[in-house]
Amino acid sequence: MTQRVDTLLIFGASGDLTARLLLPGLGQLLSDQPDRRLDLIGVGSADWSDEEWRKLVASSFGEAKADGACVDALLAQTRYVKADVTDAADLAKVLGMAKGTPAIYFALPPAVAAQVVRTLPQVDFPAGLTLALEKPFGTDVPSAEALNAELAKLVPENQIHRVDHFLGRSTVFNILGLRFANRIFEPVWNAEHIAEIAIVYDEQLGLEGRAGYYDKAGALIDMIQSHLLQVMAVLAMEPPSTLGQDDLRDSKELVLRATRLWGDDPQASSRRARYTAGTIDGREMPSYADENGVDPARKTETLAEVTLEISTWRWKGVPITLRSGKAIGQRRREIVVTFKPAQQLPVGLTGANQPTVLRIYLAPDAMSLELDINGPGDPYELERVSLDATFGDGQLLAYREVLAGILDGDPTLSVRGDSAVEGWRILAPVIAAWHADEVPLEEYAAGTEGPDAWKPVG
Repeated sequence: MTQRVDTLLIFGASGDLTARLLLPGLGQLLSDQPDRRLDLIGVGSADWSDEEWRKLVASSFGEAKADGACVDALLAQTRYVKADVTDAADLAKVLGMAKGTPAIYFALPPAVAAQVVRTLPQVDFPAGLTLALEKPFGTDVPSAEALNAELAKLVPENQIHRVDHFLGRSTVFNILGLRFANRIFEPVWNAEHIAEIAIVYDEQLGLEGRAGYYDKAGALIDMIQSHLLQVMAVLAMEPPSTLGQDDLRDSKELVLRATRLWGDDPQASSRRARYTAGTIDGREMPSYADENGVDPARKTETLAEVTLEISTWRWKGVPITLRSGKAIGQRRREIVVTFKPAQQLPVGLTGANQPTVLRIYLAPDAMSLELDINGPGDPYELERVSLDATFGDGQLLAYREVLAGILDGDPTLSVRGDSAVEGWRILAPVIAAWHADEVPLEEYAAGTEGPDAWKPVG
């Protein structure tokens, strides 16, 4: 641990992200690293007292079972400020309360965070200030480039953390270890041996009160544009020399720069749908269009699929499908690598004859390798078996890893500015086609796997 940040300022402290994810992650980090000392200041629009804020922090820490001297010290001093951080005077007041080197975590809607960034040049702040912003980063290529330019005027790139908590999952590093520490995989990790790849993140949860954000984003922007593209980049990148921030992020950027829509055809290579009323595990779900805060005229999708191609020697010709949906009957979080079938089976072998499939599961982290073998019974008959392994929970949870990187000045697990722009560039044809209604918005009942006519992915 090489602590760089002395004071963490959470803008949007009274919001759901802070209580549900940031504070439990911080509590786990402090509990595990008792020598760390950190001031915490919550900044929000709610009219809270310091005591009400401390109760929230203590409750969130309790959920993470955080304890120890470091936790006690933070709880004793943490305070809350009601402020409009888009106002220069309020922003200056808040920054003036920070001790030592501060970091700002923007637990705010993206548009509000962008306003704060534009206000920062009007106030004094220390050169070592760290900025951490949640996705989505911008709304398209020009806005992402403009926001990058604003940030570049404030602090160096390595002090900017564009947070993607998927990169904080142990799964990402599990992929690196699986690929590069095992010679059995890397020689066949290319178009010569792999037929297709799918990255799927389907969840049973519906809107869960997030209409204010989700109805303007949808599954494509909420999940695919940020999270799943980043996971794809780790899965497909060339071997980095080190796991340092520059090598790892350079390797991811090269993948994204070479990625384009399959066939350059958004109508053939993308699908969208939204859920209607249904039942999931005995729970009645209303239609998405009837959820509180939803504007049906926006035609926001709750299930999105996009097929991409990485135009490099390694991956040319391999379709890579990214899919994410809400209110799906079966929760499914996995990477599916389907290898090409055996070129020739000896005459005499019968039974199963399917391609080898590697599945990497996300949360809980595990993997399975599906093979055809002629095991027990008739030696001439192939049977399907699965070799399974569990990675375990990982040393750190996602937001704990993210916060460790922010506090220690290590942006390895954050998205670099050029990669954030590439995410919008890759999906721009799909977004345009959907806005123009060139791709139909289909429907599926909550609790099903998607529209009946859709072919399963992976």
